[in-house]
Amino acid sequence: MTTFRLRPLCLSAAALALLTTAGCSSTDATASITVPSPPSQEASLCSALHKELPQSVAGQDRKDPEPASELTAGWGDAAIVLRCGVPRPPRMSDPRAKAVEADGVNWMLEELADGPRLTTTYRKTYVEVTMAKRFAHDVTPLAQLADAVKKTVPATLKVP
Repeated sequence: MTTFRLRPLCLSAAALALLTTAGCSSTDATASITVPSPPSQEASLCSALHKELPQSVAGQDRKDPEPASELTAGWGDAAIVLRCGVPRPPRMSDPRAKAVEADGVNWMLEELADGPRLTTTYRKTYVEVTMAKRFAHDVTPLAQLADAVKKTVPATLKVP
């Protein structure tokens, strides 16, 4: 069963200490995707995640962006793009930041002009998903990625 909640993102001082600086990406099909450069321990988590990611998300077939990397994945014509091991977004420090929960994975929501950007919270590395505007109010992509994230990227804190 898919679960979804929208709530303010409240991080404790301990959570903020665990989180590490800003990243961005684009879902524009003509844009190049910036491959993150996480520490080796986080890169190994991302490698495991890459192997567990589904072949289809929200009806979009897997089509990984260029340059090819175990730190990135995509579905459709860059409609949904995942980057693993991204730096901590600055908005994560904002107590008014919005968050969603999809099937047990918490995501900080940033509403951008070209579509939402969501970044996992309470995980040992940050996983970022950008989506085309048509997915702005659709939790399906996050729900379909949740099992792979839960299986390969351990939680850092117990979420209330």
